[in-house]
Amino acid sequence: MLKTNSSALYEEMMLVVRAFECEEEDIEHYFSCSGGKFFNSVGYMGGFYDFEEEYKAENDLEFKRLAKRSVKLALYKTLSRFKGDLHWGALTGIRPTKLAYTEIAGGGDFEKLFEKMCVAPENTALVKKILEVQKGIYGKGGCDFYVSLPFCPTKCEYCSFITAPIEKTRAFVEDYVKCLVKEIENVKPLLKNLRSIYVGGGTPFVLDNVHLTPIYAAINGVFDGKCEYTVEAGRPDVFTSEKLALAKEYGVNRICVNPQSFNDSTLEKIGRKHTAAQTVAAYESAKKFGFDINVDLIAGLADESADDFRYSLERTIELDPANITVHTLSLKAGAKLKENVKKLNVEGIAEMIALSREKLTAAGYEPYYLYRQKYQAGGFENVGWAKPGKACVYNIDVMEETGDNIAVGANAITKRYFGDEERIERCAAPKDVPTYIRKIDKIISDRLKLFED
Repeated sequence: MLKTNSSALYEEMMLVVRAFECEEEDIEHYFSCSGGKFFNSVGYMGGFYDFEEEYKAENDLEFKRLAKRSVKLALYKTLSRFKGDLHWGALTGIRPTKLAYTEIAGGGDFEKLFEKMCVAPENTALVKKILEVQKGIYGKGGCDFYVSLPFCPTKCEYCSFITAPIEKTRAFVEDYVKCLVKEIENVKPLLKNLRSIYVGGGTPFVLDNVHLTPIYAAINGVFDGKCEYTVEAGRPDVFTSEKLALAKEYGVNRICVNPQSFNDSTLEKIGRKHTAAQTVAAYESAKKFGFDINVDLIAGLADESADDFRYSLERTIELDPANITVHTLSLKAGAKLKENVKKLNVEGIAEMIALSREKLTAAGYEPYYLYRQKYQAGGFENVGWAKPGKACVYNIDVMEETGDNIAVGANAITKRYFGDEERIERCAAPKDVPTYIRKIDKIISDRLKLFED
C-alpha cells in the first residue's frame, strides 16, 4: 500500500509501483520543493531513501511535468534496489517516441533524459533508430481515416476489443453497414490532406463481399486513390480470393495477415480456428494480388517457449512480408486471459524480444514505430518492423499524434489535433454495435461539433 503526502502525484507513482508488481507492499513517500529543488523521501523495507534534484520550470505545466518525473524516478531508484532494473526504467508512458520528440522540440537531448530515467541503453538505441526511420513521414499534419469493423470469427483469449463471434452479431451486420456508410459519407468535408486509410477490426474479412462492397464504395467516394490504404484483413481462415480481388479493385494497397503464432497447438489454446498452413496459404494468396503485407506475432502466448517463438519468427521472415509487427502479450481488461491470470510471468520473454530485434534486423527490417501497454509481460513493448521504404504511415501517425484522426464505426475514437497548442480533443463512439446503430445520428452530430471552428 502506497502512502504519500502528495495526492496529486499518487497516480503517477502507482504506475511505477504496478510496474514492479508490489501494489500490496508497504511504501511511504514524502515530497516537497523549495529553492529550485525537489525533495523526495521513500520508505521501503525498513529504510528511508532520500533524493534531491534541481529543476527549472517556466510555468505551472512544466513544473507539474518535472515533479512527476522526480517522484517516479525516486520511487524507481528505491524499488529497483530490491527488485532489479526494468527495461524502460522510470518511463511509464505508452509512447516513448513521443516523449523523445517532445524533448527534442524543447531543445533537449532525449538520450540524456532516457539515461537519467534509467532506460536500458538498447531501448534508447531502439527509439533513436525509430526516429531516424520516421524521417520524411513524421509530423506532416493532415489527417488519417479509420474505419471500424468490430466482427470476428471467435474471440481470442488475450483480446480486449469489443467484439463477439460473428454468429452472435450477424443479425446486426446489415444495419451496421448502412450506418457506417452514412458516417463515411458525412466525414468527407473533414478529410483534408488525407494521408492514410485503415480499415480495422475485429476481423474485416469475416464479412462477405456483399457487405464489404458498399463500405469500399463509400470509402472510394471520399478519397482520390493516392494515399496508403490498409485493410486489416485478419485471421487466415476468413481469406478468399474473391475478398482479396474486391479489395484490390477498390484500391487497397496494404493487407494485414494476423496469425499471432505458427504453432498449431498455441493457436488452438488461444481460441483460433485456423492452422499455420492456412496462414501460409492466405499470405501466398494475398501476395499474388501485389499487396504490401503485414504479419502480426505475439511474444508470450499460451506457455510458448523462446524456441516456440523463434520458430514463428523464422517462419514469418521466410515469407518476406513488407512489415512484421511483434507484440508482447498484455493483460487487458475485458479479455478472457485477464479473468484467469492476475500477473504475467512469461518465462523467456526477454529472450523472445531479443530474438525479434536480432533476427529482424539481420533480415533487413527496420523498427519504425513502438508503443507500450499496461501489464505487458516483462514490461516490454510492441514494435512495428518494416523493409526500407515500407513503413506504415497510419501506424506512425496514430502513435505520434501529429494530425487529425477521423474514425467511424463502433468503438471508434476521432481525434482533432490543435497543432498550435499541441492539444488533442476526442470524440468517441459507443463500443457495442447495437448502441452504435441506435445513436448514429448523435455520433455524426458530435463529430461535426468537434470540428467546428
